[in-house]
Amino acid sequence: MRDENQEPQNNGGRPDYQNYYPYQNYYGPDGKPKKKKHTGLLVILVLLALISGAASWAVNVLGLRVDVGQNSIALTMGEKHTATEQQSPPGLQAAPEVQPAQEPEQSQSVEEMTEQAVQESSGLELRDSPQSVENVPAEEDALSLQEIYAKAIPSVASISCVLPNGTSSGTGIVMSEDGYVITNYHVIDSAQQIYVTLENNDQYVAALVGGDETTDLAVLKVDAVNLTPAEFGNSDVLRVGDMVVAIGDPLGAELRGTMTDGIVSAINRDLNLSGRQMTLIQTNAALNSGNSGGPLINCYGQVIGINTMKMSSYSSTSSTVEGLGFAIPITAAKPIIDELIEKGYVSGRPAIGIQGETLDLRAQLFFHMPSGVMITGILQDSDAAQKGLEKDDIIVAMDDSAITSLDDLVRAKNDLTAGDTVRLTIYRSGNYYYVDVTLMDQISPEIY
Repeated sequence: MRDENQEPQNNGGRPDYQNYYPYQNYYGPDGKPKKKKHTGLLVILVLLALISGAASWAVNVLGLRVDVGQNSIALTMGEKHTATEQQSPPGLQAAPEVQPAQEPEQSQSVEEMTEQAVQESSGLELRDSPQSVENVPAEEDALSLQEIYAKAIPSVASISCVLPNGTSSGTGIVMSEDGYVITNYHVIDSAQQIYVTLENNDQYVAALVGGDETTDLAVLKVDAVNLTPAEFGNSDVLRVGDMVVAIGDPLGAELRGTMTDGIVSAINRDLNLSGRQMTLIQTNAALNSGNSGGPLINCYGQVIGINTMKMSSYSSTSSTVEGLGFAIPITAAKPIIDELIEKGYVSGRPAIGIQGETLDLRAQLFFHMPSGVMITGILQDSDAAQKGLEKDDIIVAMDDSAITSLDDLVRAKNDLTAGDTVRLTIYRSGNYYYVDVTLMDQISPEIY
């Protein structure tokens, strides 16, 4: 390897620069310096010529003109003639040349203009408004929206419940002067304490008279007299397009007595909810959580439906659904309500005759038990008790349906009627057993 600091060797009195490392690219084979090439400079000159030619072409072809003013440069395209050289088309008169606006002799500051505007302003001016126009439907004897609200609001109640793990709220309808109140079953489901607050803020502790999960109806009773009952109409005569309003407590008691209006969007709408088939009135009147159990009212101030759900609450999609509310027709609810008041339950609803709960996952893992419904209580006059079912037995199947939760059990038995016989698969002390049980009437919502 050649040393870069090595001196060049003498070659006949002349340094051997050809083989001397620092200069090996500078001298040619004859020992003379190489000629420099100016390729880069030529490329730059060619580019400058092209740019200059392009600018000249733009000026000549596109008609660009550069106006240099005192403080600015304006670039105008396509003006090859002055204004005096332009010709007006036949029949059209040339518009006068627009003179630039002259600057004011002395401009005001922003602060001065703001102060002047404040001095000149006399404040927000309010004018007297006439009384609001009555919203009267076209039907004869129909009420305005204001009259509907005034008629119905004394019969609308707020429902609040204490649950084992929290609280719930909804709306109710005063049915009678002596304290019967109608609401949805899912509003009071599993409630340990139920409170009813009337429109005049009177509050009562309510007792559950009866409830029916299948139709989502419940009847409460408060110890009160001289209440204002609602007027109930005939939902069978409804037509699509009829005007309706809903009154209730959307999102809770903070918004008590909210009224929304809309129309009947559809009638006899069949929906399947948690295994229950329901025929409902569809409306676009705004319904939200808390409206459940409240009245859907026609243009005469009559309750023709009991609001039960909004589609977005049960939709499997994450998108919000608006304008799809549903109510139980009052003509379909009447026989259920009457039977709940008379018996406390609806005849023919099937039940095994037990109380139960879904077996907790931690208990399954700790005690090495299967998933299912653990029996926490049993009616002594039921066929299940006669067939030997006991507390702490775990129901894991009903006929061919696997039971992993209480919802599975309810869904399976709701397809049957009282008097039907089912085969239950029971887990007890590490063993499985088959038991044939005849279903009974569900005399209470807490009995399964």
